[in-house]
Amino acid sequence: MAGHSKWKNIQKRKNAQDAKKGKVFMHHAKEIYTSAKQGGGDPEMNASLRLAVDKAKADNMPNENIDRAIKKATGALDGASFEELTYEGYGPGGVAVIVNILTDNKNRTAAEIRHAFKKNNGNLGENGSVSFMFDRKGYIVITNEDGAIDEEEITLGAIEAGAEDIVIEEGAYEIITAPEDFNAVCEYLRESGYPLESSEITFIPQTYSSPSEDDEKNMLNLIEMLEDNEDVQDIHHNLEESE
Repeated sequence: MAGHSKWKNIQKRKNAQDAKKGKVFMHHAKEIYTSAKQGGGDPEMNASLRLAVDKAKADNMPNENIDRAIKKATGALDGASFEELTYEGYGPGGVAVIVNILTDNKNRTAAEIRHAFKKNNGNLGENGSVSFMFDRKGYIVITNEDGAIDEEEITLGAIEAGAEDIVIEEGAYEIITAPEDFNAVCEYLRESGYPLESSEITFIPQTYSSPSEDDEKNMLNLIEMLEDNEDVQDIHHNLEESE
């Protein structure tokens, strides 16, 4: 992973996304749903869900919205029938894209996803067409903007707790785990007092793609269109954004 950073890509777009007030609750709902789906609906037993709920409450997300996202993930939402789908394809410039969907109308959603790819010079592919280019991993970010966290201490502690790798970035540590070790590492970090900025089980690219300026612009437009779709839960891609 040397030379590449999921966190750098996140940072570049986070402020612009958060500034759009209408997206804030939707973002939290998706994060809560994903965490509950992966680790269960009890925040006391699911460190990632507990962090997602805490972040949602800090942004004044209503409790009923939080409960709905958890119930949707655990199948406890009365009168609702949702189907999970995964779309794979290539964005402009050959950027690999995986889109995870939760929908109550797969025909509508399929048309919307296809339209988003086509409008931005991308192409949908068959299942498996790009997923082989990603590894499923636990991914945790610890912020260190003031430089107060000792590098050796957090590295040794996280590895002992089960982490596979730590990527040191300016202002942050990226911690990578196997999916089965994710909760144990999250618990260790929380109990040790480290500030978790983000924690999820996700797909991390094996290699990154650096398209042309025009293709990158279209790729960012594609990501924004997908993020605006209420049925989209997660978007994974291997775009390496330019400075």
